[in-house]
Amino acid sequence: MEIKEFTEKVRGAIERELGEGYRVELREVTKNNGTLLQGLLIIKEEGNLVPTIYLDSFYSEYQNGRSLSGIVQVILDIYRRETPHRNFDMDFFRSYELVKDRICYRLINRQKNERLLEDVPYVEFLDLAVCFYYAYHDDAIGDGTILIHNSHIDMWKVTTRDLLRCAAENTPRLYPVYLEAMEEVLKNMLDCNEEGMTPGENFLSVLTNQRKTDGAVCMIYPDVLHQHALQKGKNFYIIPSSVHEVLLLDDNGEESVEEIKSMIRDVNKKHLEESEILSYRLYYYDLNEKNVRIL
Repeated sequence: MEIKEFTEKVRGAIERELGEGYRVELREVTKNNGTLLQGLLIIKEEGNLVPTIYLDSFYSEYQNGRSLSGIVQVILDIYRRETPHRNFDMDFFRSYELVKDRICYRLINRQKNERLLEDVPYVEFLDLAVCFYYAYHDDAIGDGTILIHNSHIDMWKVTTRDLLRCAAENTPRLYPVYLEAMEEVLKNMLDCNEEGMTPGENFLSVLTNQRKTDGAVCMIYPDVLHQHALQKGKNFYIIPSSVHEVLLLDDNGEESVEEIKSMIRDVNKKHLEESEILSYRLYYYDLNEKNVRIL
């Protein structure tokens, strides 16, 4: 069964199970780097919350032998368990004053998101784009994000620079930086004590945020890279590990730039989902110049 037939069968089964008062639709959703996902929208009459449940992973489970009826029941369980039983008032989003304290930014690949960038405000950074979102929090709904479009800044009568100023303050406050030597990261992951590890100099560090999501943007947090360079007393390479983190590698004069570039290509191709790729380029921070450039 092809995925289109699968999603239609799931849609019909969900709609029959929920009965009157509900409408179930299918919609292709474009995510980061142009990745298309198959979304199932459950629309309840007299409600303004429309959850989207992505079916791609369920299709993989179906291909691996899980029954269609079992998948339908899991989706219904998710919907009933996680959908709040009240409406969400979105009127606040019309006021810039009410949203400006939670406007944040993230980094995405500019070339891979050309179509998206036609419709959203952004600032160029190297081969990347700094784009903006509203980070909402609600006790019933939880945490989430709303991508800011050109129509929003037209409604608010603000500029991209206004968004950038807000995001530069809000993002480090809401999602503080996490910068740790790789050796320490591995210790924590492996739950090892220091005596159980081979001691070595910390040439490689992980830069992300404490949430570990969309943490590559920490490389543009004010003064983060410069303070790291001052602490190390040297320049360093910035390896775009994913949209969630970057790696900072000390320049000790022994590194092969071409080998690092080859590693970036290999990791992107073999180990990352398309939506997680940040860049195929290698960056470099120069302490004296106080800037980042592409190598």
